[in-house]
Amino acid sequence: MGEVSADAVTLDMLREARETVRSSPLGVINTPMIAWSQTTLPLSISCNIHIKLENMQRTGSFKIRGVANQFARRPTGGRFVTISAGNYGKSFAYASKHFGSKGKVVMPETAPENKSIFIQSLGVEVERAPTSCLINVVNRCVQEDNMTFLHSFDELDLIAGHASLGMEVLEVMPEPDVVVVCCGGGGLLAGVAAAIKLSGCSKTKIYGVEPEGACTMYKSFIEKKPVEMDSKSIASGLAPPFAGRLPYELCQCYVEGIVLVSDEEIKAAVSTLYRSGLVVEPSGSAAFAAIVNNKIPELEGKDVVCILTGGNIGKSELLNFQD
Repeated sequence: MGEVSADAVTLDMLREARETVRSSPLGVINTPMIAWSQTTLPLSISCNIHIKLENMQRTGSFKIRGVANQFARRPTGGRFVTISAGNYGKSFAYASKHFGSKGKVVMPETAPENKSIFIQSLGVEVERAPTSCLINVVNRCVQEDNMTFLHSFDELDLIAGHASLGMEVLEVMPEPDVVVVCCGGGGLLAGVAAAIKLSGCSKTKIYGVEPEGACTMYKSFIEKKPVEMDSKSIASGLAPPFAGRLPYELCQCYVEGIVLVSDEEIKAAVSTLYRSGLVVEPSGSAAFAAIVNNKIPELEGKDVVCILTGGNIGKSELLNFQD
């Protein structure tokens, strides 16, 4: 597939992807959206916040949405390779097993062990490598083993699948004032933002949230092009080495701004969410961390959506976060 631009993402395409995701044999869930006021979560701002619980999604994160659309548009029984710190890999492995595809996930050495174990349990091979060498391993698989590379954030079908989350948000809150979404490579942020804006919510302000140590999209906004950096964060799923080109273009069109949270703020968010009965991994709690630390401007009196993107955190990792 040649390079596509942000113009290629249309409302009709996103609606079609929404139906593909909704009817997928992978069993993608229309996850609950609950009012913050119906939880014990602390809030110092007077506003109406709803929380979208993608930590309850099949395979434990929103990634299954994009994967469902990707695999629906690929030949069954193919041989695919991808790069993932864990959550995309889990959904990729789940889909590979379901569709009878042969798969391999190339993981950074820093990725949590529990994620690689799950991926292997579904019959998909895992190869670990230093972050700087990941793409070299993929290229070897493509050239020597005749595998097809599926991108985990910079790919049109994937982004269109993720946009289904934005469509679901609008079914519950048709005209949100503010939507807060975490950002790693930018696939989810781009999809959700495109879905909301193209559906006619021109006044909705959409914010992406990145870790301070992995702020590729933040830097890309400043430099007016997708940039690379040596990303480091406790939120491994939000720390790819570069921002995606297509996500960057879509975010430039539809996203108000990118805000940053520290690893300490992310850790505290995981702990706070857990104490209120919500199991959310570090990457999944970034949007929540931004809201509770007053990083998002002008929330007073507004209708706000906060997306918790994943709950794939092991017991031992969770223990490290408790006060």
